[in-house]
Amino acid sequence: MTLTRRELMTSSLAAALASGLPAAAFAQAGGVFRIGALSPITGAGSPYGPGMQRAILLAVEEVNAAGGAGGRRLEAVAEDTQTKPDAAVLAAKKLIDVNKVQAILGTWASGVSLAVMPLTDEANLIQMNVSGAPAISTLDKKDLVWRFQATNDRFGAAFAEIATKRGYKRPATMAFNNASGIGNTEGFRKAWEKRGGKVVANVVYEPNRPSYRSELQKVLAEKPDVIVTGSYLPDTTILLREWFQSGDKNAWIIPGWAANPDLIKALGAEATEGIISVDSVSNESSAAFKRFDTAYTKALGSSALTNVYAPMAYDMLITLALAMEVAGPTATPAQISARIRDVANPPGTPVSSFAEGKALLARGQKINYEGASSKLDFDSFGDVTPDFGVSVIEKGQLVRRDVVAIPADYRP
Repeated sequence: MTLTRRELMTSSLAAALASGLPAAAFAQAGGVFRIGALSPITGAGSPYGPGMQRAILLAVEEVNAAGGAGGRRLEAVAEDTQTKPDAAVLAAKKLIDVNKVQAILGTWASGVSLAVMPLTDEANLIQMNVSGAPAISTLDKKDLVWRFQATNDRFGAAFAEIATKRGYKRPATMAFNNASGIGNTEGFRKAWEKRGGKVVANVVYEPNRPSYRSELQKVLAEKPDVIVTGSYLPDTTILLREWFQSGDKNAWIIPGWAANPDLIKALGAEATEGIISVDSVSNESSAAFKRFDTAYTKALGSSALTNVYAPMAYDMLITLALAMEVAGPTATPAQISARIRDVANPPGTPVSSFAEGKALLARGQKINYEGASSKLDFDSFGDVTPDFGVSVIEKGQLVRRDVVAIPADYRP
């Protein structure tokens, strides 16, 4: 479901009015804090972006209904990255220059986040993403960038753990030629070599090709028992179709954003049988997830379990709002960003909602927001470490078979 800018802003204002807190009351305290919801409505990320934007809106409504954050009413303005860096840059410039946002939330795909970061950095704005490229951590010199997804290095470590558990000996890798794709397979290679193994073939392929037969044959010539990918849905669909036609029988380990129900729908149960899909898993047993899942299901008609990035987007807004509450009504984005670890990391009383956290903060207590997506303990780079779900496609259905945890201090 695509949300227009008008729908987002109207809904956030409606939430403030419905709560009995007119816009004028917020204005007297601290006015409006505007957020850019910049997610992929079209392109490879389109299965996830609409739900991410709706999750941000749900959080905006929740915060405004509780009296706003730091005396300010929240508004959200939505734009589409098209899952393309150049389109994302144009959209981000509009959000910054025209809409005057003070934070940009929800970028998906590393190339997009890396393209937007120089703009938010120059403007001293907060940027929150679900992208994996390790460079995002090291390029953030102002501590204004927050990652709610696992890094590619941690994904790679999870792939290596899965391959080891399943007894594979001759892995090969295939990567889409961008920061995320290469980051995933390089993360795997480093983790695999740490275990004393060797990657028998490594191919990087270009986007928007009608066929990857030659690249695939180069990998298959080395007789791998498993192929690990850093890929997206469109290219994965082509790769697996051509692999199935080849008759080879090796296994596949594929990121969850590519090995998803849409892949099964495109290729059928037989061609996808046995594929291993790996993605981070939400904090499913938490009160925050259960509350969010109820609201998300009511809004979209499907569970948040179908979109792992939606809880991440929701947590972005709630975490930001709690930091605003601590920083106060006149705080700059940089001053708000400096308070994020104060409300999200231990020690502190665990809280699962904005209203709960706001009430404890008003009493002078230290809080620890445990989110819907993960426990949200940010390291020195602004990164979190969710657990990884390991699902296998069986008879046309993704069936979770394992959960893998990677240490929060993992470094390749």
